[in-house]
Amino acid sequence: MAPQDILLILLSYLIGAIPFGLLVSRPSGIDIRTRGSRNIGATNVARLLGKKLGLLTLLLDIAKGFMPMYLAGFFTSGQGQHTLVIALCGAATIIGHMFPLYLRFRGGKGVATGLGVFLYLAPMAVLGCLVVFVAAVWLSGYVSLGSLLASATVILWLWLLGEPAWKLWLGAFVAVMIWIKHYQNIGRLLSGTEKSWSVSKTDENREATDCEQ
Repeated sequence: MAPQDILLILLSYLIGAIPFGLLVSRPSGIDIRTRGSRNIGATNVARLLGKKLGLLTLLLDIAKGFMPMYLAGFFTSGQGQHTLVIALCGAATIIGHMFPLYLRFRGGKGVATGLGVFLYLAPMAVLGCLVVFVAAVWLSGYVSLGSLLASATVILWLWLLGEPAWKLWLGAFVAVMIWIKHYQNIGRLLSGTEKSWSVSKTDENREATDCEQ
């Protein structure tokens, strides 16, 4: 593997590690790592600071998943290890988001960033996952359940669309990592204590305050 390929993989990690949720929320004076679900993702930002900032965080997290893939595709076009470098850049981006160097390796759960990665690699598969996500959240009220089911079906969509094996392996890696990062949500879903999306921002803030006392 050429030095420039290794540089692309490292750059992908560093881009993926940018904590946009934390940066977006910083002007408010609220440290989202200590409030609500304590996650730096869009859902926690939206609950604590409103839907507009939540949407901004979502779009930025998607963009940081898409951008490394675009750069890898552009700079490795025509090379023999083209697909390998792109796959490794995708994996590095997800790892960067979940285990960011900037936050002592305590990051997010990777759903939006994973969406950005596959928005470049297989946009139709992303569309299928979004249908699953929206349906699950609409019927259950749980964003975490929607994320888990959507990530679990990415391999199915990739297979149905006839995508190459390396994309299926990357999809499997991303799905497994997302499920691992959602282990607490899975426990709460099984015990019936998971917070639904309908929980108000006031309730989330009150819960966070109680936890801090």
